[in-house]
Amino acid sequence: METKVYISRQIRRSPRSLNSMSSSGLLTGEDKREVMSWLGPWLVGGCLDLFLQGILMTQFVNYFSFYKDDKPALRIVVSVLLLLTVLKSIHAFAIIWIQSIVYFGDLQGAILLNYTTWWQSGNPLMVALIGFYVQLFFCWRLWVISKKWYVASPIALLFLFGFLSIVVGTYYITVVNLGQIIVWFACHLSSVFAGDIIMCFTMAYFLLKTKSDVLPQTVGLITALVRLTFQTAAPAALCAMFNLIFSQHNPGGSGIISTAFNMMLPKLYAVSMMWTLNARRTIRVAHSSHPATSNELSGARSRARRTNGNDVELGQIQVVTQTETTVDVRDIFDPTSKGDRDIKISPRNDDDESERYSKS
Repeated sequence: METKVYISRQIRRSPRSLNSMSSSGLLTGEDKREVMSWLGPWLVGGCLDLFLQGILMTQFVNYFSFYKDDKPALRIVVSVLLLLTVLKSIHAFAIIWIQSIVYFGDLQGAILLNYTTWWQSGNPLMVALIGFYVQLFFCWRLWVISKKWYVASPIALLFLFGFLSIVVGTYYITVVNLGQIIVWFACHLSSVFAGDIIMCFTMAYFLLKTKSDVLPQTVGLITALVRLTFQTAAPAALCAMFNLIFSQHNPGGSGIISTAFNMMLPKLYAVSMMWTLNARRTIRVAHSSHPATSNELSGARSRARRTNGNDVELGQIQVVTQTETTVDVRDIFDPTSKGDRDIKISPRNDDDESERYSKS
């Protein structure tokens, strides 16, 4: 009700134009505080959004240049992410333009855009849509690593609950119900943060579980994958945490500081996904059993080694079990390729006449 009363009060007030400025042309007093706390976060968040989009464009160019042999389904997934992030940057720029240019001199009108226009009141939903898209990708990746649907499914349901929470929260933004906005935003952001943490540690657990059974020459590869898991998850998880903290700190009373974190959150998720996909070349070169060529080190993609018509991105992780299984880690990065490889069995000449399996 606090925000609804505030909006009602401001609607009855006439636009301020330039009357609130001092003789030096600067905003003073309460107007200055409102600009900094209600409009400032949009400007900061929009600038960070555009900055991260520049990083993403480099990642997209690298992906489409170096991984032309990826499965069409994965390339489509990346293409959709490219489209979503570009549209989100256009949206961020439009918000800043409308607030700063169209509503120049009308401070209260610019503030009320948070509740009276679909392009600003719907911003949290747009942010959550990109985040949910990336989260589903990592849930699929976790399923590929663990081979257990009951491990990935609860995390996916947690992310789904978070997305549905922000759908409800967006509705309450449009009707200006502060109490319900606080509750549903807390549900959304806490679910996202918890899901990110659980996803990260679960994925690391199954990778480390594999590490205990691999041959010595592939231990470094598993270690690199574990390190990559934490590196890619950390930025988005920290941003979600600060978003949650500031969204619950005197919401509606001191501005919308959390908006700055919310604007950059979807781009951090996208960076995380593209970082994971583009890391294949670097890890393959660093942990290859053969010396890296100048082409590989300079960014060219090696196609010298193929199995059943597929590139071996990172070589093979040899897992020593009773059947000496060999696992191709390409599935960890390219879930769409799962099921395309045959399992070949060839007898060993050892006394125990055990069988050796290799997945090619």
